[in-house]
Formats: sequence, C-alpha cells, structure tokens
Amino acid sequence: MKRYSAFAIAREAARYHTGWERAWRAPEPKAKYDVIIIGAGGHGLATAYYLGKNFGVTNVAILEKGWLGGGNTGRNTTIIRSNYLQDPSAAIYEKSRSLYETMSQDLNYNVMFSPRGVIMLAQTQHEIRGYQRTAHANALQGVQTQFIGPEKVKELVPIININGPRYPVLGGLWQARGGTARHDAVAWGYARACSDMGMDVIQQCEVTGVRRDGNKVVGVDTSKGAIDCNKLGVVVAGHSGHVADMAGFRLPIESVALQALVSEPIKPCMDVVVMANTVHGYMSQSDKGEMVIGGGTDGYNNYTQRGSFHHIEETVRALIETFPMISRLKMLRQWGGIVDVTGDRSPILSKTPVEGMFMNCGWGTGGFKAIPGSGWAMAELIAKGHSPLTDEFSMNRFRAGKFIDESVAAGVAH
Repeated sequence: MKRYSAFAIAREAARYHTGWERAWRAPEPKAKYDVIIIGAGGHGLATAYYLGKNFGVTNVAILEKGWLGGGNTGRNTTIIRSNYLQDPSAAIYEKSRSLYETMSQDLNYNVMFSPRGVIMLAQTQHEIRGYQRTAHANALQGVQTQFIGPEKVKELVPIININGPRYPVLGGLWQARGGTARHDAVAWGYARACSDMGMDVIQQCEVTGVRRDGNKVVGVDTSKGAIDCNKLGVVVAGHSGHVADMAGFRLPIESVALQALVSEPIKPCMDVVVMANTVHGYMSQSDKGEMVIGGGTDGYNNYTQRGSFHHIEETVRALIETFPMISRLKMLRQWGGIVDVTGDRSPILSKTPVEGMFMNCGWGTGGFKAIPGSGWAMAELIAKGHSPLTDEFSMNRFRAGKFIDESVAAGVAH
C-alpha cells in the first residue's frame, strides 16, 4: 500500500487525484481464519492491528454488521485522558494515551491527536478531596497530573464562570498531556493498516451465532455464511451481552444510551477540554469551531442511538451556568451511542467460559480514550493467553468481589 505523504498529495494533485488507492480492501470472507474479531470499531480494529504488529498474527478477519466505525467509535466526544484512581485503570489508560501520541506516525494516517489538556472541575468539597487523592495516586503511578486552584482554571479557560450560584469552581484535576483525537480517523487508520497486513475487514456481515465443539469455539455463523476460526474476540460494546448469549454464558453488564451534541461553529474561545462531573457535563471545541458537548447516560436500559431529550436539557442547563456565553448558541446536531456498563464502571478484558473465546467490553462512557491500550492488551491476551494489563479486568472479579470501582474516582466512568 502506498504511503501517505506531502509528496503523495502533490503527485495526486498534478493528476487530478485519480491515482488514490482504496484505503482498505473489501474482500469476501474465507472459510477459516486463525482469529476472528467481531466488531470493526476502534477497539476491535486496534486488537487486530496489534495482533499483527506485535505477534505476527495476520490471518485475521474483522467482522462488522454495519459499517466500519459506525458504532460508538464514531459517536463519542473524543476525550483522551489517563488520570484514573485505581492502579489497573491508570496502567491501561496511560498505555493508551502514550500510544495516541505516536499513532499518526505508527499508522501513517493523521488521527489529529491534540494534546490540549483536560480539566476535571472540582465544584464541591467532596470533589476537592477526591481529586487531590487521585493526583497523589497518579504521582505514584507515573501519570502526570496536578490539582490546580480556581484562579489557574480561569487562566486556562477564560470563558468559564468560577462563581456559579449553585456550583462554584473550587479547583480542578489538570492533565496537561490529555486531549482529543479525530474518532473516525482512528478507526480508518487502523483499518487501513490491518488491510495492508493482509487482514480482511468485512462490513455488512452480521454474526448470527457462535459455533462450539464441546466447550471450544470453532467458528461463527454470519449473514455471509459460516466462518471457522481457532480463536474468537468479541468487541461489540452495547451488544456484548447478546453475543455472549449466543455462546451460552451471561455477562454482568447492562446497555444504555449515551448522547452528545455539537453547537453551531464559532470563533476559537476554548482550547482545553473541561469536564464537570457534579453537574454531569463536559465540553471542548472542535477544529471547525463547534462546541462538542456530552452528558450522562439515560436512566434506563435501551438500545437506541438517539438518547432522550430531557438529558440534553439537563446537560445544557448545567453547562450554561458554568459557561454563560454558550446560552446564545444553537444546537447543530445531536446523536447517541449504545454503551455497555458494568457494576464497578470498569471494563472486562477476559477469557470466557468458552475455550478460545475472549471478551472486550464494559468500557461504559469512556471507551474512546482506551482504544489503543485496549487493543494492545487484548491482542496480547488472545495471542499469549495472558497480559499484565488485563489481569485485574477478568470477568471472574465479579464472582470474587475484586471490584475496580472507578466511580469513586470521578463520580462517573468517563
């Protein structure tokens, strides 16, 4: 596959851009693969990519029932951070954040990583204590964060109102090396690299059944026919429980809608990401000038990709108090995704009761930031049967009561 470069752009401009290749192939499925990955979102594609790059496993198919990156990967607010309280969480998220820094060079694809910094606002005394605790934990974990006062918050975000009547800004947890990336580009870059290694990215191919020989997985049934495999990775976010049911076991997760919206574009006014967990809203400004706004999950289980109106109202009302200037903006578009949430708000990266089948799910509302770290860890788990990054995220932790409770760190699992 030809490399992208400034010289390639100049060459194609001279011939009216008629020489560009397809970014990835569109093959028909083979009869058998060494590994099948269900789900061509960011996590699934990253898993396939690191299987090839780190372990030389390239006889891989990535199956997607819709279009590549059409699930949560293309529907999130693109926040990247690693300032988590618990050691296992900080390890995998920091691995992910560090991989984002070099992703454009590694994939030869511009994912528009922007290390603009992330502030998590402290708007209650409880949050001050919680974020100071997290800052101390991060120092021990080697994650660069610091707790800053309201004056520093105002300096970093001039448009913020730190004297809100209900929730004044009392400080914040600041991670200068956090930021954002272009969500679609992450999926496209991984897909292009996987295809270049000889892997098959097969879209419009819905998995309808998981085939077993005794207690070992041997393949899947799909809308394009039966496909055999030696190992099966399941990375389907809100539909994880459904695929687990096909294989004959249950997962401790629930699916809910999470929604976001963007405003009409305006001139640059905010160059960091701000998360306000007390009022449950977060905001950044895109390269096009839109204010990218997210909130919390719906209060009931569902599989919609819309979300409920009252949640938009609650989120925007809270953010207007903290950022009064956005009260005059019009909403440009709104969307939702189906997120899978565990009881302790931490993911599952695990072997399953079915030999040769592996689950990657439960990322809840914070899956985008974990894509490269998740793929790195899941690839190691599939290839070697063990990864130090996944040890604590086994599904058996719920049986043993060894929870990784990140809700105590942030109040939410973003």
